[in-house]
Amino acid sequence: MAQRLNLVVSRHFSKLTSLSSTRKLNENVSSKPQTASGSEITADHLLYTPEHFALKESLKKIIDQDINPYVDQWEAEGIFPAHKVFKLLGNAGFLGVNKPVEYGGLGLDFSYSIAVSEELGNIRCGGIPMAIGVQTDMATPALARFGSTELKKEFLLPSIMGDKVACLGVSEVGAGSDVATIKTNAVREGDEYVVNGGKMWTTNGTQADWMCLLANTSNGPSHKNKSLICLPMNSPGVHIARKIDKMGMRSSDTAEVFFDDVRVPCKNLIGQEGMGFTYQMLQFQEERLWACGNILTMMDNIIQETIQYTRQRKIFKMPVLYHQSVHFRLAELETEIELLRSLLHRSTALYIKGNDVTKLASMAKLKAGRLSREVGDSCLQYWGGMGFTSDVLVSRFYRDARLLSIGGGADEVMLSIICKYMDTLPKAPPKK
Repeated sequence: MAQRLNLVVSRHFSKLTSLSSTRKLNENVSSKPQTASGSEITADHLLYTPEHFALKESLKKIIDQDINPYVDQWEAEGIFPAHKVFKLLGNAGFLGVNKPVEYGGLGLDFSYSIAVSEELGNIRCGGIPMAIGVQTDMATPALARFGSTELKKEFLLPSIMGDKVACLGVSEVGAGSDVATIKTNAVREGDEYVVNGGKMWTTNGTQADWMCLLANTSNGPSHKNKSLICLPMNSPGVHIARKIDKMGMRSSDTAEVFFDDVRVPCKNLIGQEGMGFTYQMLQFQEERLWACGNILTMMDNIIQETIQYTRQRKIFKMPVLYHQSVHFRLAELETEIELLRSLLHRSTALYIKGNDVTKLASMAKLKAGRLSREVGDSCLQYWGGMGFTSDVLVSRFYRDARLLSIGGGADEVMLSIICKYMDTLPKAPPKK
């Protein structure tokens, strides 16, 4: 394992000498070199170091060579080969950049995970980055933080290496953003849990090897009766009811899953029984920051492609871009994107120092969902009839990005969390 870590680190950071020279040069001149996605490489970047940019550059090569050439095919097929893609990313170290070294990770802080999420935004669809994010920042953070050594060896290590595909079992029919109301139960019988119920909107669900399952393990208060359990998807009684046909995120398989007397060893419990809700809320913060980073790059790319198209497309004998309403609107959107980027990087910087960023992460998630809808709608309009076809990236983005205001906590839930931290959320009257 140590040899693999050294190989990965050496590969990603082999350009640090030249980057360090660039840093020294930038201290004396005002030039601002750009990455492929438009981010500035400067000595005074608020969050990223040359190591972050080296990691991003290595990932960009994999995306360009091994993922983007096949995205259209996978979108048409309604599924991408998760085991193949994840193994490729696992071999390169990208499925565990902030996970423990002893389980195959790179042992870096969460800012590197955000850097990866931003770079994954260069994949020309939303479904594949989302599926990767489930693996790295939704199904595995609690396991890495609270799981036993045995559990980490069985589930975390192969997930980081890309040998196993993970999914997250939280949402249910009638219990999406309201996690406290889930109905799936895991009843202890001897040294096993017997699981009954079902999960909905399960990303990676038809291909997953294991699920990070949130289930009720007692009849206590809804915030204290839940536990996270590692559930092998090949267990008897696990039924994939259907692959859900979605408006967007076409290349990501989403399943409805049922559990019929599924027996799982009690040793598969993550951390303490009854702490599942708390653990899941912690996972949600990383998930929401990750999603924000991912959509930022996608929005950057949509803006740039729209600029290029509207420079070429003419209306009333002049390029569409030259109309003031168009270039002013694109300037407004670009400004909003940069404001969101600043919020994300500030939130991440505070998070890696151990601060509670629930409020800021909720703000970032809320703004990311709403801004992506604005970017998609405005830019699609400037593409005219072409924007209403499936031949251009903007129409795919328009469909895919709509999920961000729903999944991982709807906008209304984000607003409630923000209001709670502002102490403006109405309180229930005391019971008499």
